[in-house]
Amino acid sequence: MKILSVVGARPQFVKLSPVSRALQGRAEHVVVHTGQHYDDLMSDVFFRDLGMPEPDVNLAIGSGAHGAQTGAMLGALEQVFEQHRPDWVLVYGDTNSTLAAAIAAVKIHLPLAHLEAGLRSFNRAMPEEHNRVLTDHAADLCLAPTAVAMGHLAVEGLAARSRLVGDVMTDVLHLVRDRVLAAPPALPWADDESVVATIHRAENTDDPERLRAVIEALAAVDRPVRLLAHPRLRSSAERAGIALEQGRITVHEPLPYPELIAAVMQGSGVVTDSGGLQKEAYLLRRLCTTVRPETEWVETIDSGWNVLVGTDLAALAPAVERAAPAEPDDHPYGDGHAADRVADELLGA
Repeated sequence: MKILSVVGARPQFVKLSPVSRALQGRAEHVVVHTGQHYDDLMSDVFFRDLGMPEPDVNLAIGSGAHGAQTGAMLGALEQVFEQHRPDWVLVYGDTNSTLAAAIAAVKIHLPLAHLEAGLRSFNRAMPEEHNRVLTDHAADLCLAPTAVAMGHLAVEGLAARSRLVGDVMTDVLHLVRDRVLAAPPALPWADDESVVATIHRAENTDDPERLRAVIEALAAVDRPVRLLAHPRLRSSAERAGIALEQGRITVHEPLPYPELIAAVMQGSGVVTDSGGLQKEAYLLRRLCTTVRPETEWVETIDSGWNVLVGTDLAALAPAVERAAPAEPDDHPYGDGHAADRVADELLGA
């Protein structure tokens, strides 16, 4: 059997790694990189650090407006799919690469599976929300990470083609956490009070006034803030004339995944607008403050380990400096064997 995985952005490379291992020796696995993220720190380093072979195909599409980028991917992916004719096209998450691959697959009648199906922010202004909803409804198999996601799929009439497999990010995190504990990587700082911050979403970076307010709110935090500056953040700040290093903020390049996990483990908490980092902070029992009005990972909110800060950015510093809640007594993101269940579902085991 041939499985063709399509990835294009940093979080998808991380999700690919346990799936790639789970399929090894059980199926032919072709990996297609759209090139949505093409900077070495956002792309190539993940394949190296997570022990994956280079992609079989790199389309090198690059950045661009949503429609142009998705359209370019769609045409190129259709040609790749026709060449390989896989038994399953497997897509990950909620990026433009996800949607383009989903459309290309269904248009030429290839079975489509969506990993991380059923997540919903219910914010229709988010491009990611469009991508995930459309992909779920196109998919022949919806592979859900949580019981909440399964509930969303059922409400939308997709229960019959949905399976609860757990979260593959938990698989990766357990593996990388154990490696970090065994051999801690050297970091550009050493401070157990530090806060790791990542800001990259369009709603926080594209509007100069919003971006200025976010950076000023980070600068008001009375702890060292290690801002891992995504290329979108750097370019938006430069265009708007906004200094990123304010207050106790220091700016760093995005970290390779093992070093990112080490930084979170070493520090006191996280400030982010990333979906993945919210969950990683929760699993590592580090306080998270999310610079968004909503989240797909509602379990982190229910537990008290994550707090949302939307329009009221004055609430950011107190949220970062809050006390830790009680330890949760459940495991909403699975047991670390989600990738094996994904492989079983695809291979009919």
